[in-house]
Amino acid sequence: MRRLSPRRGASTRPGRAALTREVFWFVVIGVASTVAQALLYWVLRHWSPPVLANFASLLVVTVLNTEANRRLTFRESVVRVLQAHLAAGGLFVLAYLVTSGAVLLFRHYRPAASPAAETLVLVPSFALVTVVRFTVLRMVVFRDRHR
Repeated sequence: MRRLSPRRGASTRPGRAALTREVFWFVVIGVASTVAQALLYWVLRHWSPPVLANFASLLVVTVLNTEANRRLTFRESVVRVLQAHLAAGGLFVLAYLVTSGAVLLFRHYRPAASPAAETLVLVPSFALVTVVRFTVLRMVVFRDRHR
């Protein structure tokens, strides 16, 4: 049986591989979350005001995104479900402020804009929120995988 040399220890390779896997799953989940949030917002926007449609779509997608990241992106983490979702809840408030601000600012300048136009304005905000969510969760919640 061949042993690993000290220069190429087990801690070097898996760390890089884990980061690559995390980035891959982050991109997959992030794109899916952004698309889901945009579609859900667009559908809800036909029956509710922008702020309420944004709240509902963001709430649903935040829960699903957090669980998907917990199970796929950060699957080696020992962080408990409740801890991960509480952290995501804190990020939800920030995300809601950013996305609501974007849609309300757009509505201020284009009051007759269609829900589709609002959705197109919100997509970059949704994407930014997803990147911030991943970064914060990775740095704060899932930083210690092997307790």
